[in-house]
Amino acid sequence: MPKIHWLGTGLSSIPGLRSLLKKKYNVFVWNRTLEKAQSILGDLTNNIFKYDFNELEKKIIAGDVVISMLPATNHLDIAKLCLRNNANFISSSYISEELQELNDNVKKQGLVFLNEVGLDPGIDHLMAHDLVKQYKESINYDNDNTIEFFSFCGGVPKKPNEFCYKFSWSPLGVLKALKSSAKSIEEFNPVETLRPWHNVKVHEIPSFEKEKFEVYPNRDSLPFINQYDFENNWKLKKFVRGTLRNLGWKKAWQEIFQNIEDINIDSDLERLENLSNKLWNKYSYKENEDDRVVLNVSLKASKNNIIKFDRSYLLDAWGDEKSTAMARLVSIPVALAVESVLKRKISFGVSAAPKSSKLVSEWLDEIKKEAQIFNFINKS
Repeated sequence: MPKIHWLGTGLSSIPGLRSLLKKKYNVFVWNRTLEKAQSILGDLTNNIFKYDFNELEKKIIAGDVVISMLPATNHLDIAKLCLRNNANFISSSYISEELQELNDNVKKQGLVFLNEVGLDPGIDHLMAHDLVKQYKESINYDNDNTIEFFSFCGGVPKKPNEFCYKFSWSPLGVLKALKSSAKSIEEFNPVETLRPWHNVKVHEIPSFEKEKFEVYPNRDSLPFINQYDFENNWKLKKFVRGTLRNLGWKKAWQEIFQNIEDINIDSDLERLENLSNKLWNKYSYKENEDDRVVLNVSLKASKNNIIKFDRSYLLDAWGDEKSTAMARLVSIPVALAVESVLKRKISFGVSAAPKSSKLVSEWLDEIKKEAQIFNFINKS
């Protein structure tokens, strides 16, 4: 049986990792802090090792599956290690340009390098693929329809606070993201948002309470038009992948925004780290404090102001006595990815979350078990 090498036992790893161990897969766990991993997983396995890149390379053989739950800056080196050792690679992170460049060699060697299989990116991709498939099969499918698509996801405190946010891990990544621009489609035109707080809108999720949040574009949405198999001749009025925050977030973060504008990431990293530490000390989740994850993905088509297709997914989950919602919804899809690779259900090459209807359906059926609310809304 091929070995599974799971690298990193941070907050977003444990539920998925434990599920693989309980199913008796041949899992080798690697973590920088050996004692921490043993305290969390020692009841299920003795195959726990202190993470060392060179030692890892000695253990990997052809056909193994390596999962990197380490910071994204580690992924490329680990992926190249997998290529040298004829092993498969999985991560929950976005595919970088450098990783994509390995695609031809990965295919030639008959390997799978599967990425974007967490929450966002990950579950959101599955929902988008399913909605697009449904639309293309709809009796109201028409190239003259006007198309509107959105995907909003966010981790928020289950119990709202004055800061409208809490941190599950270091705030540094969130702060760096605030310095990044985003691209989307609005009113048929590409729009670039230089700072997230420049384009914050109120968004009402389709729940019984009709709860309102604040949303803003995140990263560059435009490449996902092709990734989600939108046709080139579709009349695309709106296409945005974005971040969801509790109502009041923009106002609560005004001081943070000002600090971010004044900091140069390249030359003032120390200032950014100091701000990160300050926020962590004040607004990190405490032990046994419940988090919440909300994901809303929607596809709508209309013609002459008449709605022809309007369907969406709503996932709403919160922490329980076993784990945080974020941990479940990041790591369980990763575990599903591992099983799909081992069962040869994924095509060779560098790829993101699967598109095949069968796999999408299988994965969503498992994922809905991890959310207190998982609704498919059909208004058309």
